[in-house]
Amino acid sequence: MSRPDAPPPAASGPPPWVSRVIALVPVVPPLYLAAFTQLRQLRHLPPVARWVLFAFAVTQLLATVLTPQPLLSLGLAALRILLLLAMVGAGAFLREPRTLRALLPGYAVVFISAWGYALATLGPAALSTRLGHPYYYIVSLGLIATVALWLLLRESPSAWWFWPMTLLSAGTLLATQSRGPLLALLVGCAAAALRGHRRYLWPLAAAVPLGLVLLLGGTGRLDRLASDDLSGRDQVWQGALLAFRDQPLGGQGPYQAGPYYWYLSSTPCQLTPSLEDQGVHCPAWADALRGAWLTAHNVVLHSLAETGLIGTLGLLLLLSLVGYATWVSGDSLLVAVFWGYLAMSMLDVVTAGPSPHFAELFWVVAGLALVRLPQRATPSSPPDPA
Repeated sequence: MSRPDAPPPAASGPPPWVSRVIALVPVVPPLYLAAFTQLRQLRHLPPVARWVLFAFAVTQLLATVLTPQPLLSLGLAALRILLLLAMVGAGAFLREPRTLRALLPGYAVVFISAWGYALATLGPAALSTRLGHPYYYIVSLGLIATVALWLLLRESPSAWWFWPMTLLSAGTLLATQSRGPLLALLVGCAAAALRGHRRYLWPLAAAVPLGLVLLLGGTGRLDRLASDDLSGRDQVWQGALLAFRDQPLGGQGPYQAGPYYWYLSSTPCQLTPSLEDQGVHCPAWADALRGAWLTAHNVVLHSLAETGLIGTLGLLLLLSLVGYATWVSGDSLLVAVFWGYLAMSMLDVVTAGPSPHFAELFWVVAGLALVRLPQRATPSSPPDPA
């Protein structure tokens, strides 16, 4: 039998308006900044979670002392830590993973607008190119389609909107031709299935005929999914290793390793491919800052490049606790999101913010998992990371 999701801790749920804000976040991403109002929720986390968050923050700040620009790195690290803690606090505030189902209406708007924009600007050619969105990169669009499918697997198939939304989400994922989100979907579903949630076997079963189609010659549009081409990631990884070797203890500093990713920085700046195709080019000020949002396409290499050994140890400690917390929670969504994101993070950095909400969602899920860890009495209270 399928293992039921673990019940949430005894607590009153968030007020109704929270669901409306969550639904709007995919459409208006800056709304997730409302999470900063929930930093105080960190005090409700179990002591072990607060200690690990504190240790994470200390390692990130300590690493900045050993970067080429310590003051700049300190300020940027502090902002990034606060963003992460705010999202964890938001997860602790929400408590119940089912509150994230409110994302589905927003995702429907994003997917419909992506298809509408593509058909309006490209015409029939939109059906033969990778699907994008004006403010979501192609891979990002594929990732949120994966999240939508994870959410839908918790819903009743008898709902009138279930199958249209499932087809829209699956169609969007396949139309992006993004291998990372597909890997995230399969690994996340496999982890949830191993945890006892058999409904998550359905995407794995659907992958079998898709794999056969690709193996036997593909469909033209989907051939990219069967490719083993790294799309230049190997060169980006080499750049990340060079950045780490130059500053092995503290790294280059948050958002400052971009010049080492020469494979990425050598290409013209783009806001998104969809806007670039319509002649909307990257402004000069954004081009000057583009190194800040370039990533190593691997979460460990990215952390080593930016925060060195010191910061990476703190990140791995935090990820280890979050992984444990999601697993022992028994909740299908928490398990799928953590392990799916972790798998995709071997190819793309999808847990480092700020982003158009998908990285922040990961840390909200972390908060949902950490708040479910058992509270244990300790001789003294740990410092509050907030």
